[in-house]
Amino acid sequence: MSLALSTLLFEWRRYMAAVMALALSGLLVLAMTGVFLGIGKGFTAQIERSRADVIVMQPGAKNLMSGGSGVPRRFIPLVYNHREVVEVKPLDRGFGQLQSVKNYDPTMSQAERARQGAPKQEQVSVQIVDTTPGSVTIPTDYSRELVDALRQPYTIAIDETALPKLGVKLGEKALFNGSTVTVAAITQGYPNMMQPSIVMSRDSLRMLGQGANGPRVGPLMLKLRDPTQARRVAADLNVLGRGDWRAWTRQELADANASAMFEEGILVIIIGGCVVLGTIIGIAITWQTLRGAIMANIKEFASLRALGVGMGSLNRIVMELSFWVGVVGVGAAILLTWLVSLFAAANAVIISLPPVLLVIVGGGLIVIAMLSGLLSMGVLKNSQPADLLR
Repeated sequence: MSLALSTLLFEWRRYMAAVMALALSGLLVLAMTGVFLGIGKGFTAQIERSRADVIVMQPGAKNLMSGGSGVPRRFIPLVYNHREVVEVKPLDRGFGQLQSVKNYDPTMSQAERARQGAPKQEQVSVQIVDTTPGSVTIPTDYSRELVDALRQPYTIAIDETALPKLGVKLGEKALFNGSTVTVAAITQGYPNMMQPSIVMSRDSLRMLGQGANGPRVGPLMLKLRDPTQARRVAADLNVLGRGDWRAWTRQELADANASAMFEEGILVIIIGGCVVLGTIIGIAITWQTLRGAIMANIKEFASLRALGVGMGSLNRIVMELSFWVGVVGVGAAILLTWLVSLFAAANAVIISLPPVLLVIVGGGLIVIAMLSGLLSMGVLKNSQPADLLR
């Protein structure tokens, strides 16, 4: 075991401030970036967890949010021309007002209604699924019981995080645009902090008079005979479409959706500000902590010099010590962010932490620690062997 690592293990209290400074700096950047990525995940969860291997959208669309008004309905039979395509369904969406009817009696007087409290009413988005077993629009984490429940007429499913806001519970009835629907199932893992969403079968939406019957439909979800050929099939469909559409693999679209979050100017400013603030705090506290720890051990460094250890070797010890402080700080930052993400998930907020984000932030924290160590090396000039005689 190296001298630097031994020093950190046996005198960890002296370096705890530096570790916590790095951990909190990393938490600031990871949490803020993860929240914005999570907002995008909430909008695209149905596609990212779908059984679709390829998605067809407008040629100018750069991601799901910029998909515009969908594609012409006539594209559906054209896409079937590829021999690998076995199922095509449009991913239609809807919007409406959902109103709780619990303890609500339309015959009550206005005074009685005021005492009773007005029922909750919220604008909701509607996600459409086809209840045919194994349909391409059914997310992979939907249970068979959930799909069976949605197969019944006028039934809906709601994510567990939206229940308090909508004021309904499992088994209760509600009014969707004036028509009675029943909360038949509860989903998990689909929080939307911007606007509550409900899930409904395409047949139920059609019976409510809101089915998409126009010439344009939502993005086309394609199931392939061999899912491993998704990239090749997407390229073939782009050639077949001759510029009329653009085919994406599910992973390509997921990556584009994540990248789209960083194209917003205000988002870049917020995250950039967090990075700058975290860097300043990390360097300042880590530098002062390392400097104080080295000063506390200055006699030990002087003893090493008296034994013939050169300044170059002492500088390397300080830099290695800084590196290990950075490594521990990265681990603490990831642990704290994970704990915060659990708390956020319980409150309908997704904190998305892709591996590339962890690598970038972790590398940045180690660089901050090394830079702090570099600034602290000047203290070693006080490690004169003659000081041991005082």
